[in-house]
Amino acid sequence: MSWKVYEVVLRLRSSMHIGWRKAGNLQMTRPYVTGRTLWGALTMRLTRDKSSGSAIDSTEYRKISDRVNETLAFTYFYPALKNGGRYQVVWPWENKGDFRRCFLSSYRSTALSYPARSAAEGLLHEIEFLSPYTLDSGKTVFLKGYVFEKDHCDLNWRSAFNCLQLGGERGYGWGDVECVKIDDKIFDHSLFDGAATFKINSETVVISVNQKGYLLAHTVAGNLKASGEIEPLVGREWRSDNTGRKYAGQHVEFNAVCFVPGSKILQPVDFSIGAFGVWHKKE
Repeated sequence: MSWKVYEVVLRLRSSMHIGWRKAGNLQMTRPYVTGRTLWGALTMRLTRDKSSGSAIDSTEYRKISDRVNETLAFTYFYPALKNGGRYQVVWPWENKGDFRRCFLSSYRSTALSYPARSAAEGLLHEIEFLSPYTLDSGKTVFLKGYVFEKDHCDLNWRSAFNCLQLGGERGYGWGDVECVKIDDKIFDHSLFDGAATFKINSETVVISVNQKGYLLAHTVAGNLKASGEIEPLVGREWRSDNTGRKYAGQHVEFNAVCFVPGSKILQPVDFSIGAFGVWHKKE
């Protein structure tokens, strides 16, 4: 059993909000697409494409999501700008101020109290988003990442990438992306222009990061020696077969306590890619 790697580039066609945390009235966005976000978007698209009717049973989604985790592995996707014929990632942690001024903006809204002719109390909110065009020069923003496909994978994931919406506020048209390329011509085992390398064994994809390199995905903390923030990786799911909390978004799934992307490792380490694109230190 082996794996094949593909470089995937998406063009961001609308604002994108990847849920993170809240600061006052501001709902902040992550400046990258997490593996869980990509897993959810692929699962939704693949399930609906396969269903002959309305896909309204969460067990149908669970079957496809299990197949996604079993036969596909993927990196996180990061903002990139086109330079010549190449797509160069702009890392959000290298210069946070410049990155924010270039890529991030926000949208403010509120419900109205018509009798008082004012904003309804407590309902003012602001949603941060990754802009489809750079705010300083108007350049098109792309998302770059990698997908690893296991031998005999029966999922039509390439087609699904042509019809994806990522993140939140999708009902307002946010998170719309266009698939620019899916390229399997990767010869030097390099990811993101040398930020990491990969090798493949019979069961897993192994990612290698050099000393003082950056973690490029949420990575289970455990006994990993790294410098950076840690956070619990938690997501909401729809599980209609639960006895309780069975409606969309009510089931809370805890993955692990992880170092966040951008944390710096203190020695060369190999990692395996687990479910939802989470990295695990190889022992």
